[in-house]
Amino acid sequence: MSETLRRVAIVGGSRIPFCRSNSIYSGKSNLDMLSSALDGIVDRFGLDGVQLDEVMAGAVITHSRDFNLAREAVLSSRLSPLTPGITVQQACGTSLQAALNIGAKIASGQIESGIAAGSDTTSDAPIVFGNRFARRMIQLSQSRTLKQRMSALKGFSPGELKPVSPNSGEMRTGLSMGQHCERMAREWQISREDQDTLAFESHQKAARAYDEGFFDDLVTPWGGASRDNNLRSDSTLEKLAGLRTVFDKGPDATLSAGNSTPLTDGAASLLLCSEQWAEQHGLAVQAYLTGGRSAAVDFVNDEGLLMGPTVAVAELLQVKGLSLQDFDLYEIHEAFAAQVLCTLKAWESEDYCKQRLGLEGALGSIDRDKLNVNGSSLAVGHPFAATGARILATLSQLLAGRESGRGLISVCTAGGMGVCAILERP
Repeated sequence: MSETLRRVAIVGGSRIPFCRSNSIYSGKSNLDMLSSALDGIVDRFGLDGVQLDEVMAGAVITHSRDFNLAREAVLSSRLSPLTPGITVQQACGTSLQAALNIGAKIASGQIESGIAAGSDTTSDAPIVFGNRFARRMIQLSQSRTLKQRMSALKGFSPGELKPVSPNSGEMRTGLSMGQHCERMAREWQISREDQDTLAFESHQKAARAYDEGFFDDLVTPWGGASRDNNLRSDSTLEKLAGLRTVFDKGPDATLSAGNSTPLTDGAASLLLCSEQWAEQHGLAVQAYLTGGRSAAVDFVNDEGLLMGPTVAVAELLQVKGLSLQDFDLYEIHEAFAAQVLCTLKAWESEDYCKQRLGLEGALGSIDRDKLNVNGSSLAVGHPFAATGARILATLSQLLAGRESGRGLISVCTAGGMGVCAILERP
């Protein structure tokens, strides 16, 4: 390993279009999509047959067959089969955390190159049986005699055949992410109108970015899709206001399908390396990964489930000696419009920053014109494990279009966690 830390270069990213679940990719698997996202990197940067030091990737919704997902995706791609694959998972922060892990290895000299990636599909969600029937089947498979098989089937009821549907609720609370976010919106007094406005702006920004060609290099047509099919360039505030709430009812409910991300299928990837490796392969550096942090909140005891990024960002800023205003661009994952607005309001709150974050005062506000300038998850969708790599690639390309700059990434995750990162172009 190197005695001094090296700069971690981001060369760029590639993803397939993100599509609403049970639509265009309904017959595709995580392996199909992740392999295609890796091949997007191969095509964009001329890496056919090239051996990388590692690919780190994962998915949130998986089958048992996905236990070796990253390695199988490498073998299904056009990368050299000598490239190791490491499977990781940190809910919606999966591919961002993968990038931080690869970046740490590059910085310390352990490796020279790697791809961070993520894939998710709820169209191909695993359907399983209840514990009683599962145990019965295991006992039956181990039976060697007719008597043992009859014993395994004793007391069988047809009701045991009822499949257990996938559940996105939090194991500790039984509440869905949307229900938790409704609680946050009430606590922080986030209005429906402000949520709809943020969602509307996300669609408008993403549609403009597509029209201007920003996504031409980032999004590779695949599987019958050429762009994200959740994107609504014709969305209006009136249409959004007319949608019913979906996670709660009554006059205080504010979260609708329009200001929440839809269930989405897709995959994204990002190429990181040392400056020396980039030079050897004739690749330009878009930006540098200069910091990252993970944090967690005690959502079981009434902290907001999706407030983890407020803590992670505050801790990272302290480590780096930066203020919240020292950034040219901000990419805050739009799991829900309310989550973004709660995060911004928390950073502006002197009480929250003092009492929860242990700071001397409020972190303050940010320039909203610098926030998610080409849209984010509300517009393009949110395949859980893929979102971090999508945001990293988007911010890296935005910085590449500037002479210099610094950007902040913030991603909330299930389980009450947050992951953040800093990208810079000196």
